[in-house]
Amino acid sequence: MLGGSAKAREIIDYVVGIWPDADDLVGIEYPNRAKSIFIDRAEWGRSTAKMIGALEQPARGVYLITPLGRSLVDQDEITAQAEIERLNSEYRRLARQTSERTLNSTSESRWTVETDDVPNVAVADEQDESQAGTEWQLALLQRLHALPPAGFEEFVLYLLRSFGLELRRVGGSGDEGIDGIGTAPISPVLSSRVAVQVKRYNPDGKPVGREVVALFQRDAQTKGAERAILVTLGRFTEPARLAAISSTPTVDLIDGSRLAELVLSAETGIKLAPVVDTHWFDRFD
Repeated sequence: MLGGSAKAREIIDYVVGIWPDADDLVGIEYPNRAKSIFIDRAEWGRSTAKMIGALEQPARGVYLITPLGRSLVDQDEITAQAEIERLNSEYRRLARQTSERTLNSTSESRWTVETDDVPNVAVADEQDESQAGTEWQLALLQRLHALPPAGFEEFVLYLLRSFGLELRRVGGSGDEGIDGIGTAPISPVLSSRVAVQVKRYNPDGKPVGREVVALFQRDAQTKGAERAILVTLGRFTEPARLAAISSTPTVDLIDGSRLAELVLSAETGIKLAPVVDTHWFDRFD
């Protein structure tokens, strides 16, 4: 339902929504503070999932399920609970060891340079504009195109959530061409209902035409969306761009180049590599 990623509040809302008698349980508070016991335990569960590696938090306030998390979800409840307890005990044991080493260490802090290679990650050179606009971007788009369709949808929804959107993943028969539905913030007190469609087209393939945009507009309007977002790895034709703003709801078009910019801005799966400009130091020679 959440599509592999969600904001902290969305996770809690989902737990409340599926838990039996949650409405009654939420109203029970601690005797010494105004805090729902049920909500507190749900938040503790989310925190534990992050500590043991079932969830990660690449962006502030947004959580992403890990392969470990997916494997736990696929297990039966008893097996999963036993594995969670084992992982939690291991995490706490390592945390105690780390704390003890820190307290017992008397060596001075030193600057270190990490040289470990990061596999399967596009590298963006901040000072090399030609590379930033070609090599890393192509590597990123090719990697995204290699994702399965469902995985690419999950990634895009996660990325949009990292920019403040609150989305629910939809799909399957009867989805009317909509992959995500939710709200986009306009101001601290206003939001707009938004529909999202994701197209995992080949970055070097045929551009997305006007017909695709017009059909998506009709589907988004059926869902009551006031705005819409169409994401693709490829490009849009000029008629498609004109169609996006010629009728309601207006469609924000995110092509491969724009998608790469958003991924870089969110620092999601991108390693920013510092580069020494040796010529800058010539002034001191």
